[in-house]
Amino acid sequence: QRSFLGQVMTVRECPTCHGVGEVISDPCGKCGGDGRVKSRRTMTVKIPAGVEAGMQVRLSGQGEVGPGGGPAGDLYVEIAEKRHDVFVRDKDDLHCTITVPIADAALGGEVTVESILGDPVTITIPQGTQPGHVIKVRGQGMPHLNTGVRGMLHAHLDVVVPTKLDAAQTVALRDFQALSATGPAVVDASVATAPGGFFSRLRNAFATR
Repeated sequence: QRSFLGQVMTVRECPTCHGVGEVISDPCGKCGGDGRVKSRRTMTVKIPAGVEAGMQVRLSGQGEVGPGGGPAGDLYVEIAEKRHDVFVRDKDDLHCTITVPIADAALGGEVTVESILGDPVTITIPQGTQPGHVIKVRGQGMPHLNTGVRGMLHAHLDVVVPTKLDAAQTVALRDFQALSATGPAVVDASVATAPGGFFSRLRNAFATR
């Protein structure tokens, strides 16, 4: 086009073929001449070990077909993790809570738990275990996505104090109380809530779980 500013050239899409370059005089009744139709299909997706929520698995050439017989795009499958009944995941590490009777906490012992893969894992409870103590087991966490090396299992020990005692248990505890050199004591609140104290460790361990 010529204007008072000089010659102006404008490029726009053809309103008839919409840039395809050809016009179908007798289009298909299903696709309307587009060369593709919508359909559903079931696909099998291989999920690599160690993926986390929010990651995507790319399937090349499994996306939507391009218009006019163009190549198909890619399909991206986004990972969403289901919550486990026992374990809480923190990247490659796993956390779980183990209830320990007060006698086992005082005397020590062993407990067998089932790992995330179903294998038995023996955890040694040290003598004199305190509430909130964490035992780390190497190689029982989640596998790393790239290396396959498994992280750690963090077992948080919850010492359970019995609420009801029978006569024999009461006598045994009273004998233990008589043999103990220490009794109840008042603890300064500033010490209990200081960084690294018991309440701080307990809050940090279970606040987000």
